[in-house]
Amino acid sequence: MTRKVGEVMTSRPRSLPLDATLYDAAQIMRDEGIGDVLVTYAGRLCGMVTDRDIVVRAVAERRDTSVTPLGDVCTADLTTIRAGDDTAEALRLMREQAVRRLPVVDDAQRPVGIVTLSDLAEAGDGLLAPLADIRRAPPSL
Repeated sequence: MTRKVGEVMTSRPRSLPLDATLYDAAQIMRDEGIGDVLVTYAGRLCGMVTDRDIVVRAVAERRDTSVTPLGDVCTADLTTIRAGDDTAEALRLMREQAVRRLPVVDDAQRPVGIVTLSDLAEAGDGLLAPLADIRRAPPSL
């Protein structure tokens, strides 16, 4: 029997407003040992920026991270999930969308958590076998 996403997700994910800078996000990632920050507008999820996004979409393009807003490089077309959904559904979405993390949102699209491939691997639930497919999926840009 699979568990609910809310049981395995990381609660209280770090988020920053759309107009915060890449530098702000990078500092949070460094200080908290995380690889992503959710991006919000008026408290609602509107994107996600990862450490890889900062490197590939900003540093490699010679953008000034101290002034470049998250909105310029974040991924805006996100697949989300609800805390009450099964972890099997999270895995299905990750496989389908070739992503390694899913923001968890409430009914008003406010971020309440994030569930990662690692969270699902640690949860077990017989979901481990298909995880190899996701790990081989090409990163999204």
